[in-house]
Amino acid sequence: MCRHLAYLGPAATLRSVIIEPSHGLYRQGWAPRLQRHGTVNADGFGVGWYCDGDPEPARYRRAEPIWADESFADVARVTSAGAMLAAVRCATAGTDLGPAAVAPYRSGRWLFSHNGVIDGWPGSVAGLAGTLPAGALLELETRTDSALLWALVLHRLRLGLAPADALADTISALADMSVSGRFNLLLTDGQVIAATAAGDTLYYRHRGDTVVVASEPGNDEPDWAEVPDGSVVTAVPGHVDVDPLTLIANPDGRIAIH
Repeated sequence: MCRHLAYLGPAATLRSVIIEPSHGLYRQGWAPRLQRHGTVNADGFGVGWYCDGDPEPARYRRAEPIWADESFADVARVTSAGAMLAAVRCATAGTDLGPAAVAPYRSGRWLFSHNGVIDGWPGSVAGLAGTLPAGALLELETRTDSALLWALVLHRLRLGLAPADALADTISALADMSVSGRFNLLLTDGQVIAATAAGDTLYYRHRGDTVVVASEPGNDEPDWAEVPDGSVVTAVPGHVDVDPLTLIANPDGRIAIH
């Protein structure tokens, strides 16, 4: 269910990070190599990136497959950034379609993506509304499990939690409500990347002053490191921390946290 990546480092074109790698996110739209759930990501794509001097990222999102948008290839060729987050979507059954449902989601300086599913959506999360501030649900861009997860994460960021803590605490809150699923979350503010491996694949690559965190390697070079399932990642250029979440995997590969 979806593939995503985040990049921090020297300014690079969107094309060089997303399209040019031999097995990069662009190709993962139709031929992911490690995706455990779903075989094609044709329900839309999105990219967010940070321009110098502007802390609020720009976004380009479409409901069509990434390979079908000729304009994106042209935009990606001439657009450079030192930080970006991108995703290709395989929609969860019962969720909205359209560009508003496509990651990355955005608020202020933050970009967010979710690779996975909330089991039993939407009935399973009825009780979560009471854990959010009044009006938070009205801010949802779309009726999807990913948008609700973003609301939960954003609430914790606004309370002052560090990025990785906001992701981990969101997953813990789901467990407290007996909500299971797959929760590979990806977050950046253009300065740091935070991510979870909770039910699907996650890798990172850092060399020099560049770091990439992605659902799967973009090429076959040997310096990609797999993140163990049940982990939370904090990455900045040149350094990556991987810490454990307390997770129990169900027989079907979904995640419950205790």
